[in-house]
Amino acid sequence: MYKHLFSEIKIEGVNLKNRLTMAPLYLGYAGEGGTISDMLLEHYRLMASSGVAMVVVENATVDHPVGSGSNRTIRVDTDDNLDGLKRLASNIKKEGAVACLQINHGGRFAHASPEPVAPSTVNTFGHMTKALKAEEIDSIIDKYADAAVRAKSAGFDMVELHGGTGYLLAQFLSPRTNKRSDKYGGTFDNRQRFALEVLSRVKEKVTPFPVGYRFLADEWLPDGLQLEESVRFASSLAQAGISYISVMGGTYESFSLPEIVEKSKQEGYMLNLAAEVRANVSGIPIIAAGRLATGAFAEQAITEGKTDLIGLARVLWADPQWPKKVYDGRDSDIIHCNPDCGDACMHMVMKGKPAFCVAWPAEKMKEWKAKFV
Repeated sequence: MYKHLFSEIKIEGVNLKNRLTMAPLYLGYAGEGGTISDMLLEHYRLMASSGVAMVVVENATVDHPVGSGSNRTIRVDTDDNLDGLKRLASNIKKEGAVACLQINHGGRFAHASPEPVAPSTVNTFGHMTKALKAEEIDSIIDKYADAAVRAKSAGFDMVELHGGTGYLLAQFLSPRTNKRSDKYGGTFDNRQRFALEVLSRVKEKVTPFPVGYRFLADEWLPDGLQLEESVRFASSLAQAGISYISVMGGTYESFSLPEIVEKSKQEGYMLNLAAEVRANVSGIPIIAAGRLATGAFAEQAITEGKTDLIGLARVLWADPQWPKKVYDGRDSDIIHCNPDCGDACMHMVMKGKPAFCVAWPAEKMKEWKAKFV
């Protein structure tokens, strides 16, 4: 057994039974209009029953449709969805996992919006975004806080601010997408202001309640956010009272670059980013992600001080028995996400369809489709 991987840790008073978490992963399982569907409930029940200590539910929008990545993005911007969110949190907690809801504004990647917004007018896959006005920025900050209040009232144990994947929080921080000349743009201190104000207002509304951060360490673009500035931002988050930092790399504009596609096939391809953040920030638990596919590799990452927790996304989705198989020493029985599948799951969700893993056994695939398609 891996003694570090299966040791307890606390996040701001919330006890995690081991160092394994489900990292947020959008699969298109919500209902049309962002409702909590039976497929979504069963998916997260299954993820929670896997043995991970914490499940982070994907990308719930704070502002529909302006902030929604798709019409199947979970909504936490309205009380109309509260009963469904309560069932979701309850399903996760009944299986013995801590329930966390990731809240997000898609900004220029809000594909459900007819007119996506961003810090500045920038070209996004051939479309120009609308630059946010100062009063609109303040309104969005309030929407994050309101969404956190709903998450807490729904029974979630904590929330995670989505500052990864190039969404709105990251768009303000990035010199590539933030060309503003007011207090929210220009210098590094100004570019980090929006995220820190979101954190402050959320904490003001929900404290005591842990607030984590999905953290973009490097856009993997030559003119984008890079480690030199992002580690400074991590220190700012720590000083502002963030509960944990979940580290990732890349955006929708870099994921498809040939060199990034090849990099993403390697085990632990984002681990160096988490290690760099952890080396520069003390006292805040760090979550690493990015194809941490084996128990031995995950254990070594913690043992060597590169991370405190492990974030499993596609790894856990491909095989929800991963934690139990690793604990029992049955690593050879793990069903692995196939890096050479051509990102079949991503192509499904990009077409607006629920995703299925091509690595699943035929019986599971047949059963899942019979239930929900």
